[in-house]
Parts: sequence; C-alpha cells; structure tokens
Amino acid sequence: MKGDPVQRAVLLGEYIVQHGATVRAAAAAFGYSKSTVHKDVAFRLRAISPGLYAQVRAVLARNKAERHLRGGAATREKYQKRH
Repeated sequence: MKGDPVQRAVLLGEYIVQHGATVRAAAAAFGYSKSTVHKDVAFRLRAISPGLYAQVRAVLARNKAERHLRGGAATREKYQKRH
C-alpha cells in the first residue's frame, strides 16, 4: 500500500465529500483499489475523524440509494446506441 493509511483515509474522505464521488470514482482518481478506499473510509476514518466519517457515510448512502437509477440510465443509453 502506498503512503500513510491515516493521511490516505482523510484525503479520500475529503475527496468523496467534495465531489460526491463513489468509492469506484475515488479509487480511480487516486489509483487505489476499491477495497482499499472502502476500508479507509468505512473503518479507519471512523477512528481518525468522526465528523468527516459522518459526511462520507451520508454521501455513500446517497450514492447507494441512487445506484439503481444510474444502472438504468447506462442500460438505456447502451441500447439506444445500438438502434
């Protein structure tokens, strides 16, 4: 793993909150795996910065609630391109 896990968790948490990013988007932006990002923001961040952790959880909960809409839009776009 690259870098200090504590600094990485805070940096990832701030990115997710500022951009409303998903775990996948944050992982792609920083070059980490999804599992590393998830572990950092779901477990490490809770002990490091409870306030930031709460903000990140709110963003991720919103993303989870909207994911069925994103999937439907992607499928619709895929089939519109075919026809």
